[in-house]
Amino acid sequence: MPRSLSGVDMRKRQQPHIEGRPQAPGHPRPNNCCMCWCGCCKCLWNEDHMERSERTCTKMDSIEATEEQQPTLDEVVAWARSFELVMRSSEGREIFREFLRSEYSEENLLFWLACEELKKETDPTAIDEKARIIYEDYVSILSPKEVSLDSRVREGINLSLTEPSNMMYEEAQLQIYTLMHRDSYPRFLNSSFYRDLLDSKRSSCLDT
Repeated sequence: MPRSLSGVDMRKRQQPHIEGRPQAPGHPRPNNCCMCWCGCCKCLWNEDHMERSERTCTKMDSIEATEEQQPTLDEVVAWARSFELVMRSSEGREIFREFLRSEYSEENLLFWLACEELKKETDPTAIDEKARIIYEDYVSILSPKEVSLDSRVREGINLSLTEPSNMMYEEAQLQIYTLMHRDSYPRFLNSSFYRDLLDSKRSSCLDT
């Protein structure tokens, strides 16, 4: 009996394009994935995605090909191996966001996503507006959603406010990405949010 796809269209989400960190002049790009800027995790993007023995449900040809569908068992299993795959998947980011909300740290992911949107902007007026909103929402010490940034990065942001650019939060974004990767991600994998989803995917595959 084929697996029911009812409700998939209602769960479609638009996924922002995720870019790697641009190469700084005079500094070679590290041999790591475009998403894992800190270089502290193994990239699986160019590997065979996962072992053949775990292809028990729907085959995952690529993250892009399935970005508008509910995650397969293979995808959810892969999230435990790579934080970058969680962040590439719209469903992965959503369940990770729910977990962060339970820990009162949702602002970290929201800041990261806002920076991704700013990096895609080319209109100077829109850049000025979005850069100001990001500052007021996530950088200002008066904001209830302030993210944790060191003083050096904050000083750089303050200097950039005179002439905002679409890359002005790049270093701050890296700090928050690394924080989520090293601090929140391991707890997410041990949380009921992830484990319950994994169990439900396994059960669905057994029932089909």
